[in-house]
Amino acid sequence: MSDHKIATAPKAPSIRDMLARLIALPSISSASPEWDHSNEPVVRQLAEWLEPMGFATEILPVPGMPGKYNLIATLGSGDGGLVLSGHTDTVPYDDKRWQSDPFTLTERDNRWYGLGTCDMKGFFTLAIEAARAFSGQALKQPLIILATADEESSMNGARALAEAGRPKARYAVIGEPTSLKPVRMHKGIMMERLLFEGQSGHSSDPALGNNALEGMHEAMTELLALRSGWQAQYRNPNFKVQVPTLNLGCIHGGDNPNRICAQCELHFDLRPLPGMKMDELRQAILHRVQPLAARRGLKLTFEPLFDGVPAFETSPEAELVKVCERLTGQPAESVAFATEAPWLQQLGLETLVMGPGSIDQAHQPDEFLALSQITPAVTILKGLIQRFCVE
Repeated sequence: MSDHKIATAPKAPSIRDMLARLIALPSISSASPEWDHSNEPVVRQLAEWLEPMGFATEILPVPGMPGKYNLIATLGSGDGGLVLSGHTDTVPYDDKRWQSDPFTLTERDNRWYGLGTCDMKGFFTLAIEAARAFSGQALKQPLIILATADEESSMNGARALAEAGRPKARYAVIGEPTSLKPVRMHKGIMMERLLFEGQSGHSSDPALGNNALEGMHEAMTELLALRSGWQAQYRNPNFKVQVPTLNLGCIHGGDNPNRICAQCELHFDLRPLPGMKMDELRQAILHRVQPLAARRGLKLTFEPLFDGVPAFETSPEAELVKVCERLTGQPAESVAFATEAPWLQQLGLETLVMGPGSIDQAHQPDEFLALSQITPAVTILKGLIQRFCVE
């Protein structure tokens, strides 16, 4: 295994200047076309900073998603190494609820305010700052900075990387805002659509139609029975809500009290624990609702509203978990939000979620990154690079 020297990096912008630049580049991802932006300017800006530091950069289009790109920036080579990963997109915003321009980095109260400061453009600036400290040192294993597209809407950036089998490394830290606490597990999230189609008719004679709403009433009873069964079978004390949840979120059906309901649609969400597989959960639901639809003569449609995020878990004994616990002085924990971790795990990477800022500020007006997180975050990231790339 050969050692690789890092080229001495030219003076890159300061953390603040880098973050101000990234915040100024809108990169909202949304299922609504009027909100959705390309993330290409953000990815190209990151590459522009990383290339003079000796990183080999690849900008990869996300298949089937015009204007969406992933960046893989690699320093050194080898069959192991560390990935520092983040997403380049942000959520939409309501500018009437912001005290300052979401696209202008604004400092007040020892905080940096702006859209994406903590979720999660700030992480890239700290990863670059940490990498800069290794200028001229030998790397035994590569350092990879990974920047993905569309985490906030479809997860298709991470999905495309998993399908392509990239990047290759041994360890990955995703810098989502966890207040610099290591996170080794989260629940999955599924959002599903169930539609029954029957036959309308005058309500005075039920034989004139076929009531889709009555079929949905029975289906909801089956879903709640499934939920009870899953909650009796699965429990994980590492989570605040220790059981899987199923929420009947919204229902639409029918058009008038005196007409037999011809169509009824239900949207629900399901949050599985680690160890529960999404395809098996969908099969269990179909197993319950298909027979009742057939018995009632209703046409059935059952499909995901989006592809879903699997649950994620890394063993408490994993090397990466132990190292992050030592560097932070914090025990690894679980969170309720979903991340790109399952796809990095699919690539065979030992994966952990840990980054500056609080999830409480993410997706909120006046999103901010506390200045008190900056130095500790850079120190922890330097420790990770030292351990997994230098030593």
